[in-house]
Amino acid sequence: MTASPDSADVLRTWFRFLRLHHRITNRATQEFKRIGLSVPQFDLLSTLSEREGVSQQEIAERLYVTKGNVSGLIDRLTAQGLVERRALPADRRSYALHLTPQGRALTEKGLALQRQLIGETLGKLPADDIARLDDLLVAWRDRVRELPEHGSGEAAA
Repeated sequence: MTASPDSADVLRTWFRFLRLHHRITNRATQEFKRIGLSVPQFDLLSTLSEREGVSQQEIAERLYVTKGNVSGLIDRLTAQGLVERRALPADRRSYALHLTPQGRALTEKGLALQRQLIGETLGKLPADDIARLDDLLVAWRDRVRELPEHGSGEAAA
C-alpha cells in the first residue's frame, strides 16, 4: 500500500530529507572553504578529475546548471590557475577543459575532505542500511524521472 502524498509520514520524511541535505551542504561548504573552494568550484573540479577534456556544455549538463553559470565558474578557476581551456582543433569556438597540476592537487584535497565527511556520517551506518537506503533513493529518483515535464510558469494541478 502506498502512502498518500499528504500523509504525516510522507511529509515528515520529505522535510527530514530537505533538512539533511541542507546540513550536509552547509558542512561541505565549511570543509571546502578551508581549502579555498566553494561547493560549485569543487563540483566542477571533481567532475573534471573524472573526465578531462570535456566541453563547457558537457560540464553544464553533468552539473545540471546552465552553460552561462559554468562559464563564470571556469573563468574564476582559470584565473586561479586551477583549470585551463584548450582549443579544439575541430571546432575553434569550443574548448576542452583540463585541470592544471595545481587544480589536480587541490581537487585531491577536496576529495579527501569529501571522503572524510562521508565516512564520518553515512559511512557510520551498517552496510545493510546503506544498501536499503540506496535502493530507496533509486526508487525515489525513478519516480521523479517519471514526472511529466511542465512548462515554465505552470502550476501543477
